[in-house]
Amino acid sequence: MSSNLSIGGLTPFTTLDFPDHLAAVIFCQGCPWHCNYCHNPHFLDFHKKPTLSWQQIDSFLQRRQGLLDAVIFSGGEPTLQKGLLEAILRVRDLGFKVALHTAGIHSNSLAKLLPYIDWVGFDIKAPFARYATITGVQNSGEQPKKSAKLILESGIAYEFRTTVHPQLLDEKTLLELATALADLGVQRYVLQDCRTALCLDTALPSFSYNSVLNNKNLLQAIRTLMPQTIVR
Repeated sequence: MSSNLSIGGLTPFTTLDFPDHLAAVIFCQGCPWHCNYCHNPHFLDFHKKPTLSWQQIDSFLQRRQGLLDAVIFSGGEPTLQKGLLEAILRVRDLGFKVALHTAGIHSNSLAKLLPYIDWVGFDIKAPFARYATITGVQNSGEQPKKSAKLILESGIAYEFRTTVHPQLLDEKTLLELATALADLGVQRYVLQDCRTALCLDTALPSFSYNSVLNNKNLLQAIRTLMPQTIVR
């Protein structure tokens, strides 16, 4: 069962990754993008040998029935996994809610998964036409734009979030992105301070003061577009 799910790691308990839920996180192996600030670079390689089998995960979850509320599939990019839907259905059968962390890389796969998902944490990198500046892959903004629309049309709970490093996203670009998201109908938006420790691009400078996220006028402008915007 779920033999096509390549698992790179497991966090047995978290209160942060699915709002208001006690959850475990399953990290799927593999991602075609190489975002500068990626904090899980060890999950990028599709060819890396899985660290856990689905049988081990299933046994773990059976022991956590009644103790955890939910299971989160993260990565890497979980929507690229052939065994993901089967794994999600099994998790639901065990009585857990299901959350998905995704960058929207594969919109067709996401469309098939959404009916079985309770919450999505959707990573928005940059204005869709400028995705390559973050991902290193040309035209990489096309699929996320389709995926964003799918999530909003599905009616399920979500959180759109953008990691902000002043060298990668300045005030003008972030406002451009926020405007595009508001135009799509996004309401719940999170701006995340970039933590450079252990990130993929070791040359990315660390800042003790994030000039973009500390720009009160910018935050006010974004909250005018999306009142539920928070800074994390």
